[in-house]
Amino acid sequence: MSNPMWKTVKRLLFPGTSPDTADLSAILSGVALAKTKALATEEHPSTGSWGEAQAERALRQKGYAILGRRVHVGRRDELDLVARDGTVLVFVEVKTRKTEAFGRPDAAVNHAKRHYLSRAAVRYLKHLRQRPNAFRFDVVEVVGTVDTPAPLVRHIENAFPLDRCYRVP
Repeated sequence: MSNPMWKTVKRLLFPGTSPDTADLSAILSGVALAKTKALATEEHPSTGSWGEAQAERALRQKGYAILGRRVHVGRRDELDLVARDGTVLVFVEVKTRKTEAFGRPDAAVNHAKRHYLSRAAVRYLKHLRQRPNAFRFDVVEVVGTVDTPAPLVRHIENAFPLDRCYRVP
């Protein structure tokens, strides 16, 4: 491109390269990606927090004691909710979707996600002074938006086992 404005943009975005060798499509796709990520991070936390609040309310109504919300264990691992159902410690993964047009929310709890949740649960258990006799993994699906008067909340007890590569301490 011979447009001097694009040469300036390329020089600013790709320092040390010739303006003619910098790929304009890479610049534009990078800008689009940055804009998409910014929009996603603006909307996602509020939707996720709302879904977790709905799940927490539903579990409390069922008699669960909520021990923690967004519990961080390690650098990257987070447990959405940690609860107690009688004497059973429950690690709850909350999946929130606006609609079920692309499938049920629990479908997002794939093998990799179960692996990470298992790792987080084992790390959590290691830090307890008194270990529970039993624990399990539940999934709570929340379908709706902040504006939905009565969102759909489904609780799936014992949704999956501890990943086989982990052992309870």
